[in-house]
Amino acid sequence: MTDNSVYNNPLSTRYASKEMQHAFSDEKRFKLWRKLWVALAESEMELGLNITQEQVDELKAYAEDIDYELAEKFEKEVRHDVMAHVKAYGAYAKSAMPIIHLGATSCFVDCNAEAIMLDDAMGIVLKKLVNVMDKLKKFALAYKDMPTLGFTHLQPAQLTTVGKRATLWLQDLEMDYVNLVHAKAHIKLRGVKGTTGTQASFLELFDGDEDKVKKLQELVVQKMGYDKVYGVTGQTYPRKLDYNILCVLSQIAQSAYKFSNDIRILQNMKEIEEPFGKNQIGSSAMAYKRNPMRSERIGGLARYVLSLPMNSAITASTQWFERTLDDSSNRRIVNAQAFLAVDAILNIYMNVAENLVVYDKVIEKHIRAELPFMATENIMMECVKAGGNRQELHERIRVLSMEAGRNVKVEGGENNLLELIKQDELFKPVWNRLDEILDAKKFIGRAPSQTVEFIENEIEPILRKHADFLGEQGDVRV
Repeated sequence: MTDNSVYNNPLSTRYASKEMQHAFSDEKRFKLWRKLWVALAESEMELGLNITQEQVDELKAYAEDIDYELAEKFEKEVRHDVMAHVKAYGAYAKSAMPIIHLGATSCFVDCNAEAIMLDDAMGIVLKKLVNVMDKLKKFALAYKDMPTLGFTHLQPAQLTTVGKRATLWLQDLEMDYVNLVHAKAHIKLRGVKGTTGTQASFLELFDGDEDKVKKLQELVVQKMGYDKVYGVTGQTYPRKLDYNILCVLSQIAQSAYKFSNDIRILQNMKEIEEPFGKNQIGSSAMAYKRNPMRSERIGGLARYVLSLPMNSAITASTQWFERTLDDSSNRRIVNAQAFLAVDAILNIYMNVAENLVVYDKVIEKHIRAELPFMATENIMMECVKAGGNRQELHERIRVLSMEAGRNVKVEGGENNLLELIKQDELFKPVWNRLDEILDAKKFIGRAPSQTVEFIENEIEPILRKHADFLGEQGDVRV
C-alpha cells in the first residue's frame, strides 16, 4: 500500500520494473554485504588466521536472515550503516561476532557490493536492449520494401523505405550494445584493500606475509564469482567506473530519445502510430486525440538520464586524495535512478516497437504529393533519350515545378505537376510512361537490400548470441 502522505519516487511507483528495483534494493545490498563477510572470514580461515569452521558456518547460517529493525536501531545509535549491520549480524551469529569484518574497512562491503549490483543491473539492461533490437529487426524486415519519404532537415528528400528507416534506430542500439557489453566485461571488484588501499591492516594480520595478503584478495574475489580486481585503489573503487557506466546508459537513452522523436513526428503525419489502448484517453478535453504518450514518456525519461553523467563526472573529479564522503549520498541517488530510468525507457521502447501501426495509404499519399518533384530529373532524361533538348527541357520543367509549388503553397491545392507536364507538348514522348517513371520503388535504391544485409551481418549474430534472452514483452505500468 502506497503511503500517499509522503513523496514517492515515480521511478519506483510508475516506471521501473520490479526486477530493476530489486537490483538496487536494500535487501540485495545487505545480503551482498553478508556474502562478502562470509567470503572474507572463510578466506582468512583458509590462510591460517584464528577463525574456526564453526564461526564461518554460523555466518553462513544467518547470511540470508537479516533483522532490519535491529540494524536500523543500531544505526540510530552508531550513525554508521556498515557497523550497524555488523552488530545486527553478530547479534545472531554470536560466536562469529569477534571476527566479522576482520581487517576490513566499510568500503570492503560497500564498494564490492556496489560493483556487483552495477554489473547485475547492466545484465538486466542488456536483456531488454537485445529484446528491443529483436522487435525492431522484425519490423524492419516486414517493411523493408515499403517506400516512404525520406527527410533531411525535416524536409522531404529522396525516398527510402519504412524498414530501412528502422535500421537507423536499430544501428544506434547496436552501437549501444557494443559499449554496454564492453563496460560489463570490464567490471572489476575493489577487492580486499583496507582503509586507504594499502592493505596495511591485512599485512598486520598476516604478520607481514605479502603473499598471503595477495592470496586473500584472490580468494575473496573468486568466492564472489569474479576474476578481475583493481590493481590499486584509495578507499573506494575508482568513481570513474560510475561515470563510464552512466555514459553507456546515456547513449541508450539518446538512441531511445531519437526513436521516440521520430515516432512522434510520424504520428503527427499520420503515417505511423504507437499503440493506443482501447480505453486510453488522449486528452481530458479533446476526446478525439491520440497523443503519443509512450514516446513522450521515453523522451522525458531519456532527458533525465542524459543529465546524469555530468553529475558522476563531478563526483569523480572531486575525490580528494584517497577518498571524500560527499560521493556517498550523491551516488545512492544517481546510480540507481539512472538504471531505473533506462529500465523504464526500454520497457516502453519494447512495447512501442512490437505494436507500431503503419498506415500505408497515408504514406502513399505523401509520396504522391512529393514524388513528381523528385522525378523531374528522370522525366527530363527520358525526354532527352527521345530526342529532346536537355537545356530547353530543364528550363521548362523548372517553370512548371514553380507553378506546381505555387499551387500547393499559395493556393492550398494538390501537387499538379504531372497534369502540367501532360499538357505540355515538350514532354509528349513520356506522357504514356509517367506511371512507370513514377513507380516509387524505382526511387528507393538499395534500401531493401541494405536492410536485409545489415540485419543478417550485424544484428542476427547478436540475437543468436543472446537467444535465451528473447521473448520479453514491453510493459507500460500506467
